[in-house]
Amino acid sequence: MEENNLQCSSVVDGNFEEVPRETAIQFKPPLYRQRYQFVKNLVDQHEPKKVADLGCGDTSLLRLLKVNPCIELLVGVDINEDKLRWRGDSLAPFMGDFLKPRDLNLTIILYHGSVVERDSRLLGFDLITCIELIEHLDSGDLARFPEVVFGYLSPSMIVISTPNSEFNPLFPSVTLRDSDHKFEWTRMEFQTWALYVANRYDYSVEFTGVGEPPAGAENVGYCTQIGIFQKNGGKATEACVSEQHDQHVYKARQGLTMLPRLVLIFHPQAVLLPHLPKMLRLQVFTTSYPSLQQERFFKLVLVNEVSQQVESLRVSHLPRRKEQDGERGDEPKDIGGSKAPVPCFGPVFTEVEKAKIENSPKPFCVGDKFFVPLQRLLAYPKLNRLCANEEMMRSVIADSIPLSSDGSAVVTDLYNYFDEQFEF
Repeated sequence: MEENNLQCSSVVDGNFEEVPRETAIQFKPPLYRQRYQFVKNLVDQHEPKKVADLGCGDTSLLRLLKVNPCIELLVGVDINEDKLRWRGDSLAPFMGDFLKPRDLNLTIILYHGSVVERDSRLLGFDLITCIELIEHLDSGDLARFPEVVFGYLSPSMIVISTPNSEFNPLFPSVTLRDSDHKFEWTRMEFQTWALYVANRYDYSVEFTGVGEPPAGAENVGYCTQIGIFQKNGGKATEACVSEQHDQHVYKARQGLTMLPRLVLIFHPQAVLLPHLPKMLRLQVFTTSYPSLQQERFFKLVLVNEVSQQVESLRVSHLPRRKEQDGERGDEPKDIGGSKAPVPCFGPVFTEVEKAKIENSPKPFCVGDKFFVPLQRLLAYPKLNRLCANEEMMRSVIADSIPLSSDGSAVVTDLYNYFDEQFEF
């Protein structure tokens, strides 16, 4: 166990610093990571497309969730504008995201504002998370919180985590776990509140938590208690969402789309917009990830995959060609062999995939030209996943990769300069 459990809500007025390390309860992994992993597991299970994290803080949860392939819109809201401004860049795409685009589009947006303000841009979400949030709300905001989140936004699922005060006596010198906490509830208090809210706004709720108590103290329950709320009847209908009038209330300081880090080195963008109308909400930060749904990235990936597969096939056939007697005729020479070639460091195919490859048209040579039929390429799982049929592949790669006169095969030179260097 490597970190103190007070990591769950930071340090309590410095109390922890005065306590000998050996007397403190510790969690492994740290409690905040357990909370985030709990949400990630829930996302893996339910595969929501639109997810918002209210009180997103330093965006740690958003950074964990952005790698999930099912999410297409990821939104963070927080009252602390400085955190949003300085942490936003960590959500921008890396160069690797452009080299290997996602299957689906992903847009990430950060908004500055209070979680108890209504904003129509958060309508229609599949999942809204409130991790260690409600204990920071004063009594007035806590009363408005259900009206906004459950009543107005009304997502399909809501996850709320909050400290379990019954666990606090296990901490040395702790009354509240954070100086900003307005309250901390027992399990009964949290469940009473949650059941009332769920009943009023037509949700069901289940209770669980993270942070196991130490042996002998099992009766106090989890360190962090969690309520999972699910809308009865499933997702709100499009009609319900469309009936809501646009209402944009979050304050904005910056409304520029952030570029990838490598681009920002040459084109920094940091423009403040201090004179925007008070009621107009723009994004503190927004970015979009490259995906195969975008034509330019789909073409880039497909051309690259086709080129790599053709090169792999060409190189694997060079030793076989060298063994031939040097005859160079104009008749096509089938050099496909009976088995699908598998590069030394290439993918491992299942028996079904191998059979499909072996039964596809084989590569052949005409003189010193090497031909790979498009049907052969489509037999490989990775390319088959990218392209539905031969016509689609041909139309995308035609202006980037040489094709045979009838367009049925990729054509390349059988030999090149590097072959001589490596003596194939």
